[in-house]
Amino acid sequence: MYWFPWIQGFTLGAGLIIPIGAQNAFVLNQGMRRQYHILVASICSLFDVLLISLGVFGGGAALQSHGVLYWGISLAGMVFLLLYGAHCWRRVFQQGQSVALNGRERGLKAVIIGVLAVTLLNPQVYIETVMIMGSVGGGFAERDKWAFALGCFSASLLWFFTLALAAARMSAWLSRPWVQKTMDGAIGTLMWLLAAKLALGLGESLL
Repeated sequence: MYWFPWIQGFTLGAGLIIPIGAQNAFVLNQGMRRQYHILVASICSLFDVLLISLGVFGGGAALQSHGVLYWGISLAGMVFLLLYGAHCWRRVFQQGQSVALNGRERGLKAVIIGVLAVTLLNPQVYIETVMIMGSVGGGFAERDKWAFALGCFSASLLWFFTLALAAARMSAWLSRPWVQKTMDGAIGTLMWLLAAKLALGLGESLL
């Protein structure tokens, strides 16, 4: 094991993955509801491993050179973030108890579709894993690339499972209606801000 590249990968991975975003918000919500939260954390980590590997071993440069592909991903992600934000705000204004308290749970199929959407339709995931981690990792010597990638993998696994388990452990407090409504409002606003950021980025690319 080459520890210096591993530490660099872990540090960069943690710095990019930990800030709240669509994936983290989804993991947090599922952990709070104790609904397939370990599965959700596993899926997020699995795709991080696949996308980081793709970026470090050559895919980052390929994605950067295909402007049309990046545009398509960005537009799809912007639409998804707008809809997801609207869904969160709709829950804020729902009457009665929260979803976690009134017994209505998302089915397994809905949860899997949801986590795949926040992962595969989220341009930020590709920017962070394939482009940023990929460009940094791609600059290492061949023997150090795996150590760097493993550092990134470790940060992803540690973060997603910690977030899911911590949210589940605190679910008694997090499941209070006023707490859920506050979180839904904050997450919905964040999703709209991320969509606006994408729109600005696309607008700047046209100038």
